[in-house]
Amino acid sequence: MHFDLVDLNLFRQVVDAGSITRGARKANLALGAASTRIRNLEETIGAPLLTRGRLGVTPTQAGRVLLTHARTILQQTERLREDLSPFAGASAGQIRVLSNTNALAEFLPEALSAFLSAHPQISVELEERLSDEIVGQIAEGVADIGIVAGTVDTGALATFPFRKDRFVLAVARGHPLAKRGEIAFADVLDQNFVGLDRASAIQRFLADKAARAGKPLRLRIQLRSFDAVCRMVESNVGIGIVPDSTARRAARTMAIASVALKDAWALRELTICVRDLTDLPNYARQLVDYLRTGKGNA
Repeated sequence: MHFDLVDLNLFRQVVDAGSITRGARKANLALGAASTRIRNLEETIGAPLLTRGRLGVTPTQAGRVLLTHARTILQQTERLREDLSPFAGASAGQIRVLSNTNALAEFLPEALSAFLSAHPQISVELEERLSDEIVGQIAEGVADIGIVAGTVDTGALATFPFRKDRFVLAVARGHPLAKRGEIAFADVLDQNFVGLDRASAIQRFLADKAARAGKPLRLRIQLRSFDAVCRMVESNVGIGIVPDSTARRAARTMAIASVALKDAWALRELTICVRDLTDLPNYARQLVDYLRTGKGNA
């Protein structure tokens, strides 16, 4: 059997995305070419690799075996490229990072900006996910580095402290709740909310917490950033759940107030997680070190 690295990367991207269309896009291939490559792979192996359904694709048993080997081969190829790059007088690579909403909005932009400025030949693919999804995907080798809430079970993954923050209730300064020192999330579920897009990790998290409390989250409008949420809160469109760091910054220029949440999940100890630090390419280890210390080799 002959296996092409392009085919292996495509297959990995398709499985990770759960879609041939999205996988082809991530692999920088046209949909028709990607479909042909997947079909040729199946013919070469002599077994179907994907179960195709209305909601996307999932790997068959043969597909899972191929996926495990594809990830190992692609990782080893990346390490080979890294080891040989000094002889070419350059160091290049791509790091895939998965992050929860809090870290993505508040801490990673500044950290990654500084790191990438110091390493112009390194690129980062950054994707937002729920913390428990991130743990699973890091364990499976889907991504290199994860940033998750400290409350999630990381199992056998290697973990390192990243940052601390807290979710608070943001309200307009004239809102009756602005006088409260603290409040439970369940006690404000009768209010109208301003939130992030329903697909965002934190919005799915809050919707789940509301459902567990027996009430739906009454979203009046969904926006793309915590700063935009604060602007709508200031205009009395509704109340919002935002990081304390966001609320403090917004309060300098907006007429909003923050109320502490009693809920244990409101405290966010953010954690870096990797499957095995020693297995990461050197440039990915440099990023982990930089995120941990703010220094590293950046």
